[in-house]
Amino acid sequence: MRVLIFGATGLLGKDLIKVWRDDDVVTGLGSSDADIRDAVQVNAAVERTHPDWIVLSAAYTDVDGCETNRELAFAINRDGAIHVAKTARDRGSRLLFVSTDYVFDGKGSTPYETDHRRAPLGVYGQSKAQAEEALLQILPDVCIARTSWLFGTHGKCFPDTILKLAATRKEIDVVTDQRGCPTYSVDLARTISQLCHANAKGIVHVTNRGDCSWFEFAREILEQTGSETVVRPTTSDKFVRPAPRPTYSVLSAKSLERYGIAMPEWQDALKRYLARRGS
Repeated sequence: MRVLIFGATGLLGKDLIKVWRDDDVVTGLGSSDADIRDAVQVNAAVERTHPDWIVLSAAYTDVDGCETNRELAFAINRDGAIHVAKTARDRGSRLLFVSTDYVFDGKGSTPYETDHRRAPLGVYGQSKAQAEEALLQILPDVCIARTSWLFGTHGKCFPDTILKLAATRKEIDVVTDQRGCPTYSVDLARTISQLCHANAKGIVHVTNRGDCSWFEFAREILEQTGSETVVRPTTSDKFVRPAPRPTYSVLSAKSLERYGIAMPEWQDALKRYLARRGS
């Protein structure tokens, strides 16, 4: 299978490249190779590589930055995705689009199913939600892989931040009133590959199994590393940020289970991340 990855230099993209190199012919492009905001560059990249599958992991993911750079957020996350989808349609390629739990408002209390109404709170979620809606119209057999709380060794992420804080502090305050599903980039990359090989279509929720609060996530990180730093519970109102965060964004695994795929528990994923980070 021939695969083209837009966003190959990012946290997820680098693991996607590693996963696909074993079995398939993969081409990875970063923003310096092809800017998805430019339809001509997107078309040229696809024409050059003739992919069976295109994986679009390129995105403007700075959630707070999106609030102050609204035009840029929509230009990349929505319009860029539309350019890729139209090219995929015209060239006969399948498309997997990586989306986010931020398309929901987080006001629920049970895991979100794939058909739950989109109600994003901030610009980042709005740009991804509008992209999802447009892609389903342009390319009905698109696969939209929603994920959440992504962490990995190739970029900035929550575990890395916690470990750096713990290296210089005896106590850390972490919020208890936001709940979601931590997802390891290696596991996400492998599952994306499996979904493409399974010719998946429609919306699929792709996260590691289990859920937790950010406080519980931080506590597990420090316990697994043997840190003596104490994690203290606090609430979101103590950490005012430009972009609103969903309070509850746990994604149901039912859509993934339909493909016979079960991702590892997030605690196991964290253990493997820490081993890889330390090697």
